[in-house]
Amino acid sequence: MKFIILALFFVNFTFAQVSDFESVDFTLADHMAKINKGASLDHLPNLSYNLTHKLQTDVEKFRAIYTWVCKNIKADINQENTIFKKKRKYQNDSLKFIKWNNQYLKTVFGTLLKDKKTMCTGYAYLIKELCLFANIECEIINGYGRSITSNVNKLEIANHSWNAVKLNDKWYLCDATWSSGYTIGNTFMSDFNDGYFLTDPILFSKSHYPLQEKWLLIDSLTPTQFTNSPLIYSESFKHKIIPINPNEMHISIKRNHKIDFSFKSLKQITNHTISLIKYNGIEEITFEVSNLKNENGTISFDYTFKRKGLYDVHLKINNDIVATYVIQVS
Repeated sequence: MKFIILALFFVNFTFAQVSDFESVDFTLADHMAKINKGASLDHLPNLSYNLTHKLQTDVEKFRAIYTWVCKNIKADINQENTIFKKKRKYQNDSLKFIKWNNQYLKTVFGTLLKDKKTMCTGYAYLIKELCLFANIECEIINGYGRSITSNVNKLEIANHSWNAVKLNDKWYLCDATWSSGYTIGNTFMSDFNDGYFLTDPILFSKSHYPLQEKWLLIDSLTPTQFTNSPLIYSESFKHKIIPINPNEMHISIKRNHKIDFSFKSLKQITNHTISLIKYNGIEEITFEVSNLKNENGTISFDYTFKRKGLYDVHLKINNDIVATYVIQVS
């Protein structure tokens, strides 16, 4: 009996990603999201029906729902800041925070319905509700989002929410909030990034750590391994880059030591678009790397650090930085 239960558990959490649906054409699904641009949130069953009723498969229906939410809902920076401050204030008194949060949710959902502005919890809630009316199983996942400003070197505070969706008896991960765009100061810039749609769970785990570890959808990853790993960015998801080596962001080496760099790309990348750089003020300096290889989606090269110093080193694809390492050479 224990074996059967364990087997069922692993069947339900079979690792999966968008590549499972390479043969699916999302043109009609994206079109359904486009023709319903600006639709009201007053009646979610109607919206879900209008987005999905002409689509045949659950993955197409989910794509239409996901794309519509990402392109029609804006991030509310003020809400994010308010909740972050309250989490800081009540970090040692979870009951007070829960009481305050339950009251504040009225404001959150009111702003979502009226102004189509929300924070990550609102994005995840709306995705789940629209999936419910389309008969698609979907969960809200709460946890830690890692960025240049949050949870960089340790898990400081749970600050993010995203979704897991079940398609063809497999669970997939996605993040509508980070898919929808980015912020400059207090201004939200709409910029759809479908790299967060049904993302490879290994890539997803580079910047998302759930409160319930089962939602990692990978074999194992400790909080320390999560926060020690190289820092990645939204462009990493756009290019579908998974850093392999070095597997830590902070590295200490001796002068004249060679470091092997490698990463996996889930998209085709040509060698001339790959570079390793640092900045001297605003000046960009490119390292002359050696032994650049690109085999079966795995790219590798090496560089020998000949001078002492502290280096902020960035892996770059085209004009996008996709991974950062801090290297101390003594």
